[in-house]
Formats: sequence, structure tokens, C-alpha cells
Amino acid sequence: MDDEWICGRLGEDEPWMLGAVNPPVFENSLFTFATAGELGAAIKDEDERYVYWRGTNPTVDLLQRKLAALERGERAKCFGSGMGAISATISSLVSAGDHVLVLGAIYGPTTQFLRYLEKFGVTHTHAGDLDECDSAIRSSTRLLYFESPSYMRYEVFDIAAVTSWAAGRGLVTVMDNTWSTPIFQKPLTLGVDLVVHSLSKYIGGHSDLVGGAVTGASRLIRPLALTEYQLYGAAMSPHDGAKAIKGLRTLPVRMAAHQERGLAVAAFLESHPAVGVVNHPGLPSHLGHSLAKQQMSGFSSLFSFELDTESREEVAAFLNGLRHFRIGVSWGGFESLVNAPALTVEESVRATMGIPVGLVRLSVGLEAAETLIKDLGLALEGVGRLA
Repeated sequence: MDDEWICGRLGEDEPWMLGAVNPPVFENSLFTFATAGELGAAIKDEDERYVYWRGTNPTVDLLQRKLAALERGERAKCFGSGMGAISATISSLVSAGDHVLVLGAIYGPTTQFLRYLEKFGVTHTHAGDLDECDSAIRSSTRLLYFESPSYMRYEVFDIAAVTSWAAGRGLVTVMDNTWSTPIFQKPLTLGVDLVVHSLSKYIGGHSDLVGGAVTGASRLIRPLALTEYQLYGAAMSPHDGAKAIKGLRTLPVRMAAHQERGLAVAAFLESHPAVGVVNHPGLPSHLGHSLAKQQMSGFSSLFSFELDTESREEVAAFLNGLRHFRIGVSWGGFESLVNAPALTVEESVRATMGIPVGLVRLSVGLEAAETLIKDLGLALEGVGRLA
């Protein structure tokens, strides 16, 4: 199926839509039944039957069908947040005494959640590459978790090689694909078992919803949907589901625009004397550029670069010198954002991921690249030691 058709029309021509150009939002908290027997049967299969909002909802179900088709997976489950999806997914795969391998740098709260699981006897180890994974794997290892491109440093991993390594050792693989979206990268086709997303970012696309999703084989999604999804209470609201569906409609064209503007800004920074390394897989200078072109069909506009400083104050001065980039967390919307891990991420987490003080992250939005480049240039001139 064509991705643009999936984003725009999949499931929207069915009778229950009644010809509406926007999918109906089912606001009700529950569904009723003609007989007690019907209710009893539905509760036993609440992932497939509409019973209560906490289980599933027709509006959210339409979004799940679209996401599963986009990722080329069998099923998807949507959550009230990205961390809801991540924590439920990891919890569904491990038990007390198990061990998780983490490859490369990952989203900070995901690391925090893995630390939280230590109180329940689940341990984890961070590894920089597959050679380190070989040394870190244990008899109790059950799961390999990673992002590609990786968090903040945007290192590109050979997904097929990672999944082959993991499968050969009996490990389930979970990958966060938020950076690329299913438009630019489809990890399930490269052997990943489960793919997680923050829908708050590019898929939502307008900074007006918080949501998450996990996609993969039914044998992995269904148990998760019937247990962790229900018990953690991280259900997606139908209103956020409807917003995400609208976001999908423009996702292909928005990602093309994000790619164009992001690469223009990254190229400018790469040429600026006050900037060191620019971590954008779309640049030919990036160490993973050739690999990225093999397993990705495009590049988003979230990347980082390094200022030549060890001073948090100097990093803050650069951020304060920007006028068009807004200072804030998250990314993937119309607006361009700037963030610096030295100011927002605890030092121990940064050390684990090898993130220097001078690293700055940019989310290039949909404004004119020329406007953003001018803003960055002026801010770089305004930082005393970088002038």
C-alpha cells in the first residue's frame, strides 16, 4: 500500500464513517450490550471489542490501523504518551531477574524507567556497539533496546545487523523510530520485533497532543494490550487519536519540508567557524551517512551540534541570544525549537550517553530556512568567546 494513501484514506471509507471527511470522535467512556452474554464475551476480548475507553475506542482504533499499515506491522497499540508506550512495552517483555541491553544513546526518560525497574529486579547495561554487546550480554538478557539515529548524538546503527545479532541470541528487539517516522524508515522490515513512537512529535505535528504507539507482530502486541495497556491506565483519548489522524494526513508533505529546511540549516552550521561537529545523518560528513541512505528514505530535521565550550553559562548565553528559535523541550511541530542537554539532563545520564556540555539540539520547524539561519548566525556572534 502507498504511504500517502494509508495516511489519508485507510479505513476512512467504511460504513461507520457515514461519509464524514473527518473521522468521528467517539467521546463515550463505555459501550453497552444487548445481553449479559455479549458483555461477558466482549470483556474476554477487550482488545478486539469495544467495552470501555481504557481498552480501545473506534477513533483510536482507526489510528492504530493506519500506524500498523505504515510500519508494515500486524498490529499497533496507541497510548496516552510516548513513555506510556515505552514503559508498557518494556514491562511486557521482562520479569524479575531479567536483564536489558541498551545499544547507544536513548531518550533520557527511557533510561530513567530502566533504572526504576531495578527495584523490581530488572537490570540493564548500556553498550556502544555490538562488540560491547557481546561483552555485556548475560544468560538473563531478554531484550535489546535502541534508537537509530540515536538520542542527541544521532549515531546510525545497522538495523539489520543489530536484529540479526539479537535474534541469534534469542533476544527481542525494541526500537524507537520517532526521529524518522514510518515515512522515512520502517524498522520492522529490517527485523526489529517492536517499534515505539512518541506521537507527540512529527506524527502529531502540531504540538497539540501527547501520545505514543507500539507496532509489531500480533503475538507481541496482543498480550501487551490485554495486560500492561489496561493495568497501567495509559489509554489514549479519542480526541488525541483524532488529532493524530489529522497529523498523519499531512505527514508525508511535512516530512519532505522538514528534511529540506533541516539540511539547509545543518549545512550552514557545518560551515560556521564557531561550530564543531554537526550531528545530522543527512550530511555527507556524518559517519553514518552512507548507511543511513541504505536503510532510510529521508531525514528529519532534528539534529545537534557542538559549541566549543565547557561552560553551561556560555551555552545558556547562546540559547538566550536566539530570537526565532524558541527554547523548549519536545520537537516535530511547525515551530523551531532549541534545547541543550547540559541545562536539562542530569549529569549522570549525559555521562552515560557521552553528551558534552557544549551540545545543542535543534528542531527545525517549517519556517523559512533563511530566517532560521540568520537567527543562528546572530546568536553565534553574540557569544563572547565564540565571536
